[in-house]
Amino acid sequence: MYALTIPAPGGPEALVWAEVPDPVPAPGEVLVDVAASAVNRADILQRQGFYDPPPGSSPYPGLEVSGRISALGEGTTGWEIGQEVCALLTGGGYAQKVAVPAGQLLPVPQGIDLVTAAALPEVTCTVWSNVFMIAHLRPGETLLIHGGASGIGTMAIQLAKAVGARVAVTAGGPAKLERCRELGADILIDYREQDFVAELHKATDGAGADVILDIIGAKYLKQNVKALAVNGRIAVIGMQGGVKGELNLGALMAKRGAITATTLRARPEGEKAAIVSAVREHVWPLLESGRIRPVVDRAIPMHEAEEAHRVIEAGVHVGKVLLLG
Repeated sequence: MYALTIPAPGGPEALVWAEVPDPVPAPGEVLVDVAASAVNRADILQRQGFYDPPPGSSPYPGLEVSGRISALGEGTTGWEIGQEVCALLTGGGYAQKVAVPAGQLLPVPQGIDLVTAAALPEVTCTVWSNVFMIAHLRPGETLLIHGGASGIGTMAIQLAKAVGARVAVTAGGPAKLERCRELGADILIDYREQDFVAELHKATDGAGADVILDIIGAKYLKQNVKALAVNGRIAVIGMQGGVKGELNLGALMAKRGAITATTLRARPEGEKAAIVSAVREHVWPLLESGRIRPVVDRAIPMHEAEEAHRVIEAGVHVGKVLLLG
């Protein structure tokens, strides 16, 4: 098969489309012929040499795919050859084939086409596990999403609205904020022009956000604590603004607040399977009913992934950027 390899870390041009050995499904795995993958920030970090795959996983980037099952590993049950699926991966999605633990598979939702389904696994699993399983967002609460126009953000807006929460977003510029509004966001903050803490407090009569979904990290740590409501929860899922910040524990304690920080890729297989199962139970019905939908900015041929990475790094997209297998 062919896959996008990284012979040496570097810029987008470091991605090389090359012939590599076909993967073989281990017991409990399936082999998927890839229809599409999607670009995530983790892929860019891996390409740059800052985020190595976990030991034993595929060396190729790509944390989600859609496609058709072409082979079953020994002892794998509940899935059939030819079935259309999408999958959460530890790596290997930038390829024509990938082996996936059966517990990380999801059927393509009714009403969603096979290619578009590649936009779903990473965002739904990330948002559901952090916002709902860990931070326990409840109806009537306020969720602040940093990067509301991103793949994560566009899904988080919709899921939060579906459960009856109020949604605030930060995004760069009127066009992106308008897209967030169309998806249901109630409070729109242009981080380039506005102080998000002041704007959030103004919109919530000083109460702040009950849950904050943060892709920035260190740069926003102090401001996030200020923006937090009493008994609020901060879920850190990215470090685009750095890895080290100063935390005022007194301010956090005064809010009776909590901060969690997680990654999805390195979690044990059993934990991923539990998240995937919860997503299938809670999120898939919302997709199939049309209450929420994947947001796709554009689809680019996989062998031209260099261009897709440039789009993500430039920040000109809304939603997901797909790679066509």
